[in-house]
Amino acid sequence: MKATIEQLTRVSIFENLLPEQIAQLQPDATMQQYQAGETITQEGDPLPAALYALVDGRLRVVKTATTGKETILRTLNTGDIFAAPALFGNQIAPATVIAEDSVQVLTVKREALLKAIQANPEIALQMMAVFNQRLQQLHDIVHGLVSERAIVRLARLIQTTAIEQHIDLDRPGADVELQSHYHIARRIGITYEECVRLFKQLQGVVSYRRGGKITVIDGAALNQMAHGSADL
Repeated sequence: MKATIEQLTRVSIFENLLPEQIAQLQPDATMQQYQAGETITQEGDPLPAALYALVDGRLRVVKTATTGKETILRTLNTGDIFAAPALFGNQIAPATVIAEDSVQVLTVKREALLKAIQANPEIALQMMAVFNQRLQQLHDIVHGLVSERAIVRLARLIQTTAIEQHIDLDRPGADVELQSHYHIARRIGITYEECVRLFKQLQGVVSYRRGGKITVIDGAALNQMAHGSADL
């Protein structure tokens, strides 16, 4: 179905556009609803030439190794864009994107987006900032898997997730929404059992509650761990 102007304004790269500029995108913007567990894009599949954006719900991005092992690269929240190769690459899905809950995904045809960029180059700059941040995150993931201890990777995941969720870790009792031990383990390249053990080591710094809600008890200590400077 066609996207509404209100739905288009939820996309981070469009939030500063004027109403008339948003209206120009609307004829080429469509919405699709997915339920929890449904696949939006499958790694290796061809993609239509379009911008993909999440306007409601949460998605997880998964990469599968040749061994069959899956690694969660990131989670996407409302306003995030994804599937960059559909716009600027080979139009092949670089990873599998799965709905964490009921979600709404918006697509804008490539030609319409390029016209909007010509009229407002700020859109392209915002997209470049997003993709640059993603590249840096991937660099950090690879570097961490190669050279950082698992507990450092876990502390950094909690810290970066808090930043994404605009949570002040200096506030005692700040809650960070992650997911189950299983999902967290897949994001930092460890086993479920090791993830459970690491949270036990972090008692007094963070507290894990069923469902993936993590209460930060000592933000300063967590920051030290995330930078590998704590004595563990």
